[in-house]
Amino acid sequence: MIKTSKKLPEDFLWGGATADFQFEGGFDEGGRGILSHDYETDGSQEHPRHHTLQMPDGTIITPQSNFKDAEDVPEEAVPVFVKGQYYPSHKAVDFYHHYKEDIKLMAEMGFNVYRFSICWTRIYPTGEEDQPNKAGLDFYNNVINELKKYNMEPLITICHDELPMNLVLKYGGWSSKKVVDAYVKYAKTLFENFGDRCKYWLTFNEINAIRGFGQLGVRKADGKERYQADHNMFLASAKVVKIGHKMMPGSKFTAMYAMSELYPATCKPEDMFHHLQEHRENWYFIDIMARGYYPSYAPVIWQHHGFDKVDMEPEDAEILREGQLDFVSFSYYRSNITKDGDPWFNIGGEANPYLKKTQWGWSVDPLGLRYCMNEIYDRIQKPIFIVENGLGAVDQADENDYVEDDYRIEFLQEHLSAMADAINIDHVPCLGYTMWGPIDLVSLGTGEMKKRYGFVYVDMDDKGHGTLKRTPKKSYNWMKHIIKTNGAALDDWKKQN
Repeated sequence: MIKTSKKLPEDFLWGGATADFQFEGGFDEGGRGILSHDYETDGSQEHPRHHTLQMPDGTIITPQSNFKDAEDVPEEAVPVFVKGQYYPSHKAVDFYHHYKEDIKLMAEMGFNVYRFSICWTRIYPTGEEDQPNKAGLDFYNNVINELKKYNMEPLITICHDELPMNLVLKYGGWSSKKVVDAYVKYAKTLFENFGDRCKYWLTFNEINAIRGFGQLGVRKADGKERYQADHNMFLASAKVVKIGHKMMPGSKFTAMYAMSELYPATCKPEDMFHHLQEHRENWYFIDIMARGYYPSYAPVIWQHHGFDKVDMEPEDAEILREGQLDFVSFSYYRSNITKDGDPWFNIGGEANPYLKKTQWGWSVDPLGLRYCMNEIYDRIQKPIFIVENGLGAVDQADENDYVEDDYRIEFLQEHLSAMADAINIDHVPCLGYTMWGPIDLVSLGTGEMKKRYGFVYVDMDDKGHGTLKRTPKKSYNWMKHIIKTNGAALDDWKKQN
């Protein structure tokens, strides 16, 4: 008989996820160095974010940021902070000074895991120091100890779409093997200082989606330069996995992939085949890192992007094989469609006409999450972990900063139910679920606070004004009950609604 209960395995990990440059703040405190994201301005749906750059003659240019396919950053341009411009990563929502309060709020919901990223430049301000920054190590030691006080597992993202700006300007980011060496040194420092309390590690965030100047540190967002940089990241991840397993017996490693589901627009054979080709742009990353070798279709992707092969050293194949991931983690927010004639590596795709959309135009597809979980496990056959999922919405707070976010509850109920069905009916081994932004943070795509995800409202506007007071929303207590029942209450909510 098929098990239809939503109750999940006893060791299931429930929690939330954040990124340092969207959540942490403390930009000029504790010896923190400059990140590639620190030059990125605020924005909105109507006005994309930009990197502020200056030409030698003093002219300020603001080419489109990484979130759009845009012109190459001029080689002679250097990043500069523009007076009067707001840079959200500098303040974020100030977890740096609120970490005890924020962790307590998460613990009171019943979280037993918290995914957060280490800010590379808090540990090595330029990426090239001989010794790590003690103040940065102390901060994260305090965070981890606070988590352990509440029996919460840290899930640490070693690199979340960012680089020390020095490594970008000096070496061209991930196009250089010197950055691989800097990353390995940085990761070893984390293992030495935090490995006694941390089991779960994530080497790179959404590695299949990061592109361009701010994230890869490369000047061109496509072509051989981009894929060569990806290869260096594959090597960096594999080296760190191998080192981590040796230094921390029993540790588990993953990398994270943007896996919003992609469907063919029709069953026309040309649409089906185009879907296969485009979907392989995502599988390329997972196949290499989780299986430990380049897939047979890799040359097809390279040639499509204008080059014949990635440059590799003789030892690279062995490094990739020995540094395979232990499990696959991914983000899931929406599904889209693709058809013959669409560009490859169009991760966003086109909106699915059969689905309702969020206020930011993202298709809402709970069944797509179940589909995606099955798809990944059928292919890779390693455990999975949903490390990002959630609803960005304009929350209207009352005079007490309370938000009745029934729309978020509905979104989560549908997605968590689909997740439970994949686990209980389809027998997909899933380690856990961490919702994106358990406490409101700055949006990556638009750089604004208006697009809120959290269970907890933060009193701050798009320009950083506000008291930073934290107030639980209606969804906070709802999720607390879901976690307390380990998912079983998902059935009760559906029956009542």
